[in-house]
Amino acid sequence: VLLSIRVVPRGGKNAVDGVRGDALLIRVTAPPEDGKANAAVIEVLSRALKIVKSRVRLERGETSREKLLRICGADAREVATRLGV
Repeated sequence: VLLSIRVVPRGGKNAVDGVRGDALLIRVTAPPEDGKANAAVIEVLSRALKIVKSRVRLERGETSREKLLRICGADAREVATRLGV
């Protein structure tokens, strides 16, 4: 499954915060430096989906707020259900 996400670094909390446009909005407290925000996004998403972090991979957008993540070993229906979207 590929997920388009929009990241809000230093967002005050670590959480999935709904859908904005065609992207999932994820807020993280980590700053956007040295990959800290990317690592936090993977952590938040893996907890929300109840999967191990190694199943979540950053495909595109390493230095952008707009990212594309791949969820390995899951189907779209399962991901949507767990995220509540």
